[in-house]
Amino acid sequence: MFAKQSMLIMKETNQKYTDKALLVKGLKRLALALPLLVLTTYIFTFGFLNKEVLPLYIFMILGILAMAATIYLLFHGIKLILKSIF
Repeated sequence: MFAKQSMLIMKETNQKYTDKALLVKGLKRLALALPLLVLTTYIFTFGFLNKEVLPLYIFMILGILAMAATIYLLFHGIKLILKSIF
């Protein structure tokens, strides 16, 4: 009787396993965000240091857009990894 109850409990738990495809996708996003994080910081600082030259304002705009993309990739990558694990 105890064996039947334990088998019934094991069937009800429905254990989920890690979705490896989703985990790899999340890790790729984080791997793409890491170089962007370094590059974005450099571009943004370069734009702030040279305010007197007009074309370098473009670097500030590109730096802000790249920062937004980096933050999106970081959070989306972490979200995908957590989704694959849990």
